[in-house]
Amino acid sequence: MTLPRRKFLRAVAGTAMLSSIAQIARAQVYPTRPIHLVVPFTPGGTTDIVARLVGQWLSKRLGQPIVVENRPGAGTNVGTAVVVNAAPDGYTLLVASVSAAINATLYQNLNFDFRRDIAPIAGLIRTAYVMEVNQSVPVNTVPEFIAYAKANPAKVNMASAGNGTGAHLSGELFNMMTGTTMIHVPYRGAAPALADLIAGQVQVQFASAPETIEYIRNGKLRAIGVTTSTRSAALPEISAIGEFVSGYETSAWWGLCAPKITPPAIVERLSNETNAALADPALKARLAALGADPMVMGSAEFGKLIADETEKWAKVIKFAGIKVE
Repeated sequence: MTLPRRKFLRAVAGTAMLSSIAQIARAQVYPTRPIHLVVPFTPGGTTDIVARLVGQWLSKRLGQPIVVENRPGAGTNVGTAVVVNAAPDGYTLLVASVSAAINATLYQNLNFDFRRDIAPIAGLIRTAYVMEVNQSVPVNTVPEFIAYAKANPAKVNMASAGNGTGAHLSGELFNMMTGTTMIHVPYRGAAPALADLIAGQVQVQFASAPETIEYIRNGKLRAIGVTTSTRSAALPEISAIGEFVSGYETSAWWGLCAPKITPPAIVERLSNETNAALADPALKARLAALGADPMVMGSAEFGKLIADETEKWAKVIKFAGIKVE
């Protein structure tokens, strides 16, 4: 028997309404078991520390354990794939970073599309990269460094914690916008890069503030600029590079994501709770001690950041001809 059009439309609308009610009901009782928070880096780094701090806060708020899982590999792609392929039920989440936006262009054969296959939940933190030189480099400011680099073309070596990292690309963006030709020297991690910078084997590095701030404070390295659009609260005496290079801005950032079709009501709850965590004075103080600023963003705003950063870094990767093995 064929239903009349009006009855058919009522039935469809009723089905959609029941589905929405079911989603809201699930969100109201969510979570009922532990939540797994995937960190696509090794333990002990900034991402891991932030995940554990925020996870502890959310665990108390949500009434369920937050289990941090470190799944490093392939420039964060291993951990990202775990979440992309997880059940979209709010029980497997990802701490995403600027690497996700970079990797969309850097890796040619990914089996996922980050923007298409994840649901952005909320921002977490943002930190400046610090442009720093060893004590033997005769510069104290960004303009002095530009003049020095141009007077010594292809002789200024720039260390980084790895090819295609946010710090590396911050340096390549500097090359692109200033006409300098710093030569990239990739290392296997931040520690060996910093060691060679301090020893004078390389001349300059862009490094995240949490990784390097103590070396600056104890005089082992000289900071000449920060990459954010304004000065960093952790290093207020250091100029922003954008004060001398108009439009220059980069940062290391982290946020929370879920598999793509996670119910909107669950995404909204997690977003609200995450932003409540970032407003907590005690947590803010702990993040500030790391040289990090809370990045309070809802789902839509965080999604726009991901899209904008993906487009931005695609241009830099193409300019510098960066490839990964």
